[in-house]
Amino acid sequence: MTKKLSYTMENYLEAIYELASPGTGARVSDIAHRLGVTKASTNNAMSTLAEKGLITNEKYKEIFLTPEGLRLAEMTSKKHQVIHDFFTKILKIDSIIADADACAIEHVISSDSISAMESFMNKIKSK
Repeated sequence: MTKKLSYTMENYLEAIYELASPGTGARVSDIAHRLGVTKASTNNAMSTLAEKGLITNEKYKEIFLTPEGLRLAEMTSKKHQVIHDFFTKILKIDSIIADADACAIEHVISSDSISAMESFMNKIKSK
């Protein structure tokens, strides 16, 4: 199990997860664009994630998540989606605001709270 990642590193993993498709990885320029950061910052982050064993990264090639990186990225992405859905569908918050808030909250919210939000939404849906 890896040590707790910083919010920034979790955001990089989530961006790779969202940009990659089966059989293809993500490119540094696309990751940088998605997160609104420089390619240099992205390259530094990729080095850190590679050292932690969360990505495979060859210079000037696509970036792929390792199984552990994929697990963490999926978890972060799922939290983001549940929070976003809860805010937009239950609390009727504007999608853009909900997205920004979900991005901030996904890093600190517990899995128990995410499960409770999901359960609540499922109960509402089944009524």
